[in-house]
Amino acid sequence: MAPENSLSPGTVDASALGLIPAPRTLTAAAAGPYPLGYRTPLTAGPGTEGVARWLRATLGPPTGLPLPEGDGTGTSVGDGSGRGSTGQGIVLELDDSLAPEGYRLAVEANAVRLTGGTAAGVFRGAQTLRQLLGPDAFRRAPLAPGRTWEVPPVVVEDEPRFGWRGMLLDVCRHFLPKDDVLRYLDLLAAHKLNVFHFHLTDDQGWRIEIKRYPRLTEVGSWRSRTKYGHRASELWDETPYGGFYTQEDIREIVAYAAERHIRVVPEIDIPGHSQAAISAYPELGNTDVVDTTALSVWDTWGVNPNVLAPTDDTLRFFEGVLEEVLELFPAETSPFVHMGGDECPKDQWKESPLAQARIAELGVKDEDGLQSWFIRHFDAWLTARGRRLIGWDEILEGGLAEGAAVSSWRGYGGGIAAAEAGHDVVMCPEQQVYLDHRQDGGPDEPMPIGYVRTLENVYRFEPVPPGLSEEAARHILGTQANVWTEVMQNRARVDYQVFPRLAAFAEVAWSALPAPADRDFAAFDARMRAAHYARLDALGVDYRPPGGPYPRQQRPGILGRPLEGEPPVV
Repeated sequence: MAPENSLSPGTVDASALGLIPAPRTLTAAAAGPYPLGYRTPLTAGPGTEGVARWLRATLGPPTGLPLPEGDGTGTSVGDGSGRGSTGQGIVLELDDSLAPEGYRLAVEANAVRLTGGTAAGVFRGAQTLRQLLGPDAFRRAPLAPGRTWEVPPVVVEDEPRFGWRGMLLDVCRHFLPKDDVLRYLDLLAAHKLNVFHFHLTDDQGWRIEIKRYPRLTEVGSWRSRTKYGHRASELWDETPYGGFYTQEDIREIVAYAAERHIRVVPEIDIPGHSQAAISAYPELGNTDVVDTTALSVWDTWGVNPNVLAPTDDTLRFFEGVLEEVLELFPAETSPFVHMGGDECPKDQWKESPLAQARIAELGVKDEDGLQSWFIRHFDAWLTARGRRLIGWDEILEGGLAEGAAVSSWRGYGGGIAAAEAGHDVVMCPEQQVYLDHRQDGGPDEPMPIGYVRTLENVYRFEPVPPGLSEEAARHILGTQANVWTEVMQNRARVDYQVFPRLAAFAEVAWSALPAPADRDFAAFDARMRAAHYARLDALGVDYRPPGGPYPRQQRPGILGRPLEGEPPVV
């Protein structure tokens, strides 16, 4: 069903509020608007204390309001300032009759009452409250001290369509410092997204400290130079490049995500995309067919032929890696661990006597079976430790372990096959929601990659493909937008590729929208222009303007790889 944005005539203009993602219902309240003042208390019911801390820390700087702790009766605890009170203030509560991430935000005569099915639901509602206060509520200091802040007279009742609403951030091709990662967690939270897929290892860099294997970061996190543009470009940046997150950094990122009710899915890529690890520990590679001691961290893009050797020593090595990963990413925040499994060329295994002997020993059919052996081993290993393995749709090749889930990236096909076979699926087809793909067909798009995926294209993306059986559709956990950073050297370039399209994606993932052809993109675009671009401005997001890139956002002459026409539906 479509979100209702019906308010009584003459009360509140729903489009002017610009709520994104659109709530299920938005109606006029009998009372209000509700003013917020210096003595307006914030009362946190049992289980909502963390949301209250976030609200004070987030709304305090732009409004200048302390939101003192309330006692539920409209009195600020310990406040003897004598300034005017506004009744019961903001009240946070839990109600287990609501969906876990569902919430109800109601402006009443004496309170703004925010009720959620869980603390996560209250937190999602707090994002709506922040939006209702206007774009200036997204700043870090008051623009006009002493201004009046009001919550419009509305009742919002809302819950998400999907339980998995995610974004992948690749920090291997280009590294983002810890503070930029924390900022992206805030941006995900502001759009009611709840999964952060943290792509931590690849051929071009190993980004997580593993104390047992220090060379993974001493050697594997640095490359001597970097390709500038698409891999066919003749341009290079000759500056040594790299970086990694210490274990303390990782703990901070995970804790920061947990406070925002965001799950973190760490990705440790095997058996392909492993040249950085092999450069640090050459014995991990296929030493009987290539001199792995001569390999360095890869400095260009594409599919790399150097893959892990199918040995017991390799298994033990990555078990050691994962033991530290599981300690850094607790099960409460990270029930899934992504093990990659994509783009693993089998050429070295075909040439390797050791690999061929392993195929015979294991009794598997071929090299695809050897990759399946890798994935099945770690599926069992993770299951024994209370976690679930998820991997790219290539892990279907050679047979998939019973409990494994699939990220369907090459199109819908892998996800359909997995769901029909009873496996859980996250839909993230590259033709639709790879945000490194270009946003326009014009000549000014910087380093244009892939098919044109406009804001409207993303808004019309449907995660559940037509024709999927009802039983299989229940295995669609949700959806995810993927951000691969080969041509995104810094935060500004990431912002440009991600926004504003992530706002459209967030509405697809959260809201109960009609079929793609029936979606009211004009209304969505109006909400973007009425308020949401201004919110992104306040947050300092360097998004692509609706009229095209600014001159500073362009990269003239830097080769990309644009694909023409409509992307195939596969």
